Amino acid sequence: MGSPDFSLPGLQALAKHYEVVGVVTQPDRASGRGREIKMPPVKILAQELNLPVLQPEKLKDPAAMEQLRAWAPDLIVVAAFGQILKKDVLFLPRYGCINVHASLLPRWRGAAPINAAILAGDEETGVTIMQMDVGLDTGPMLSKKSIRLKPDDTAGSVFQALSALGADLLIETLPHWIAGEIKPQAQDDSLATYAPMLKKEEGKLDLTHDANALERRVRAFNPWPGAFVEFDGAILKVHRAHVEAGEAAEGQRLIVQNQPAIGVRSGILVLDEVQPAGKKPMSGKSFLAGARHWA
Repeated sequence: MGSPDFSLPGLQALAKHYEVVGVVTQPDRASGRGREIKMPPVKILAQELNLPVLQPEKLKDPAAMEQLRAWAPDLIVVAAFGQILKKDVLFLPRYGCINVHASLLPRWRGAAPINAAILAGDEETGVTIMQMDVGLDTGPMLSKKSIRLKPDDTAGSVFQALSALGADLLIETLPHWIAGEIKPQAQDDSLATYAPMLKKEEGKLDLTHDANALERRVRAFNPWPGAFVEFDGAILKVHRAHVEAGEAAEGQRLIVQNQPAIGVRSGILVLDEVQPAGKKPMSGKSFLAGARHWA
């Protein structure tokens, strides 16, 4: 059970090492300006692997449950599926349901753990293989692997690293789990933090905030939902930025190192790569060539 690109390495690895009886993913959705119907990445891969695909609006739909029971899985693996599993699904397979979660639980339970780790300035993150229960990422842990977060990491780069790491850890963990050699470790709920689903409007940079926090937000929201500021009544997306020491009024537009910059609390935010409305991403220097009244 999975939907976005994050799930792909796990499905590929499972199909290589085990008999995958079926794949469950989200329904096809309209997306983009043209509202074109698009298939979830997991469906595309499942079709390439000639695996049967189920796309219920809700997993509790009787037809979906009937199909799950017909498949009679020994184990259900979940990786960024996008729906909550109820008891009748959790207790269906004899080896239960296990989840590949993109954080070092119990830190960053929830929908956006990678973004949350970057936003918070965490020095490390990782993946946890956990046995699922009725809570939100609250089940006991089977295994973990961590990585160091680099100063230039974006949500996109960490997403790629953890999706590959999660697939490797899954294949490493499964034989021991099936053989009964792993004793699940309960999470310490007192250490739990939550990473709620991101909303597009959260990408707006609040220029009264600390410069370092804003730089982390740019990285945490790259590629989605994207950080942005307003310029000339339109949205200017900020793909990359860095902090320079200095003082300027909050919101004051400047030119620093031949690049657009903005005064914020406790520093200056230099915009290294931006994307004006309706245009492709460009360097800050290229942007200034066509935005002569920036400062």
